[in-house]
Amino acid sequence: MRPGFALGPRNLDAVLRICASLDGLPLAIELAAARVRTFGVAEIAARLAEHGRFRLLSRGDRTAAARHRTLHAVVEWSWDLLDAAEQALARGFAVFTGGASLEAVERVCGPGSAESLVGLVDKSLVETDGERYQMLDTIRLFCLERLAEAGEEERLRASHAAWFLELARRADDHLYREEQLTWLARLSADNANLQAALRWSVEHDRPTAWRLVAALAMYWWLSGRRGQATLHTVRLLDATGPEPPDGLAEEYVMAVLHAVPDAGSPHWERAREIMASLDRPMRYRFGVALWGMLAGPPERWPSSGHEPPVLGSEPWSRALGRLSVALMLLLGGSAADGERELERVLADFGAVGERWGTAQALDWLALVASWRGEWARAFRLWEDALGLLEELGALDELADVLGRRAEARLRAGDVRAARADHERVGELERRLGRPELMAWVHLQLGELARYEGDLPEADRRLEAALAGSRTGAFTAGGTRSRVYTALGRLATAKGTMMGTAQEPAQEAERFHAMAVAAALDSPMSTDLADAAEGLAGLVAGAQVGSDATRTRDAAERAAVLLGVGVALRGLAVAGDRDVAAVAAKATRVLGPEGFAAAYASGAAMDRAEARALLESAAAGQPPPLLGPEVAPSPGDR
Repeated sequence: MRPGFALGPRNLDAVLRICASLDGLPLAIELAAARVRTFGVAEIAARLAEHGRFRLLSRGDRTAAARHRTLHAVVEWSWDLLDAAEQALARGFAVFTGGASLEAVERVCGPGSAESLVGLVDKSLVETDGERYQMLDTIRLFCLERLAEAGEEERLRASHAAWFLELARRADDHLYREEQLTWLARLSADNANLQAALRWSVEHDRPTAWRLVAALAMYWWLSGRRGQATLHTVRLLDATGPEPPDGLAEEYVMAVLHAVPDAGSPHWERAREIMASLDRPMRYRFGVALWGMLAGPPERWPSSGHEPPVLGSEPWSRALGRLSVALMLLLGGSAADGERELERVLADFGAVGERWGTAQALDWLALVASWRGEWARAFRLWEDALGLLEELGALDELADVLGRRAEARLRAGDVRAARADHERVGELERRLGRPELMAWVHLQLGELARYEGDLPEADRRLEAALAGSRTGAFTAGGTRSRVYTALGRLATAKGTMMGTAQEPAQEAERFHAMAVAAALDSPMSTDLADAAEGLAGLVAGAQVGSDATRTRDAAERAAVLLGVGVALRGLAVAGDRDVAAVAAKATRVLGPEGFAAAYASGAAMDRAEARALLESAAAGQPPPLLGPEVAPSPGDR
């Protein structure tokens, strides 16, 4: 040790990193301390990380016993105390990362390993808590060297990968039932081993790698680990090209879902072809759910209640099929029918005891309740959904549900709680790396800033939302439409604050037209309903000076568009400040009866009529966009 060395705040972190990298072994730490004569502790910590412990601690105190002069010699002395069977097991055990169960040790290293494992525990080369067995990294690295020298590494790595594929497949069946938490915990305990098996398989046994990706999909999603698959699946796809390996088409689809964020890539197109060609249930049940969430439902999936061919007939798959139908009804404008179907979905997932599906049903039921203004019921349902998702650790779902609850909290008037939920979603996004999710956060925080009168902050947030919404996700069009509507409303607010009309009005008109165009490309009628209501605000703002005819015409068009929003969504949304402001403005001009009549005419339209009306708006044809006959003239400003 260097004279004058003292432990203090400036070097404590480096010393802790040294101790951690040496597994807290006293002699190893003593050898590292001897290096302080030459290097500072920060340098030692860095060299341990970069060069490895055996290289740095290759020379020790010459006055010490030979076996204590280097770290390598220390471990080698313990190794020499083992008999041949114990040495063979120690070599084999080194392929495990993060420890292993007794079952795993016997399956990977061979039957009869238990007796030798007792010897390794007795001689302190392996530790156990009674359930799992763990080898310190310092010892494991030494044993890996012996494994390579013995020429056994490929055989043991293959055995390790095969066992963890078997475990993943065995666990997968249990993840769809009440015992899913137990099996998620079991897989989580071996997460490092699963990653190691996948990493090795990608390089040395690709069929096993493809199968591991598919078998682990539900585990990764439910436990918030989807990002762990990305690097491995990218490497698999890069090595394979656009055609799946023989007999592994479904596994290829699962890899695409984990690796390729852009739904317009060649891999996505090939995956779509595979999904469209399936005329039997997928072997990987969660693949159907994953496809629906990331790519959207295949075009041939009906909303009539008939289950698509990729779904199985067992209870969980039947519940998933019913959930897909319920969401297509709900987001397609049949809110009441969707809600009834969701109640059945809740019962079906509850019967099998599966938490993810149950939380899905609770979340969407809460959304419908919030649309109706049934705040107590909505927030109770969301609380139940979030509780289940937190039990699982399903971060993607947590973020989505928190985002929907935050929006409802704002409509319910609880700005502080809404902001807290959005900020938590932002924290989750930083862990998940989902740009479309961060776009939603920026959108909602931008709307909050506009409500509070902070227009520069609203501008900054909405520009960030627009940038983040340019992804290949199937929901991106709907998000962009929402952002354009918000930018249109912001432009109007800027014009009001500036006391001018022409430039902000033109900018607002452009944004609302873009919102409608984007929503027309969305598969969800609810997106088009939001765009129609945004457009109503633009039209209501076309009340021109003292011209009563133009003012009344604009108010009627605005009321019709609000009704069109209801026709497309299936019901009105409670607590929407912007819609309420437009309705109040139109009512002042038309009177309650006149407003009700115009509103009812829009609400009575069927979906085709409503869509045609908005298609004309997107093309810039009045009604209902501002046309020359209602545009403000210079004398009116």
